[in-house]
Amino acid sequence: MAEFNVNKGIGKPAEFKGLQSQYLFIFAGGLLAVFVMFVILYMAGVNQWICILFGVGAATTLVWLTFTLNGKYGAHGLMKMQARMFHPRYLINRVRFCRLFTLKTQQP
Repeated sequence: MAEFNVNKGIGKPAEFKGLQSQYLFIFAGGLLAVFVMFVILYMAGVNQWICILFGVGAATTLVWLTFTLNGKYGAHGLMKMQARMFHPRYLINRVRFCRLFTLKTQQP
């Protein structure tokens, strides 16, 4: 039986065949989704060759896209890209400029 190393050491991200951290989950979940879609199409009565072509095409696209994202963004790149979408483009401060530098006194 073949033996695969999944983790390279303590404190390093999980890596398998070049895929790092969250890309492993995207890859595994995507292949599972393609398989489920293949089964649903086949059970619905769609032609067998259409199901096979869909499965092979979708799986190939998923593998290519996952490895491309892994090479482009690295281990934490997708999280950084997602966090960048939630940052505001600019901040609005409607307080007068001189009020920014005055101390507030506490009212009883």
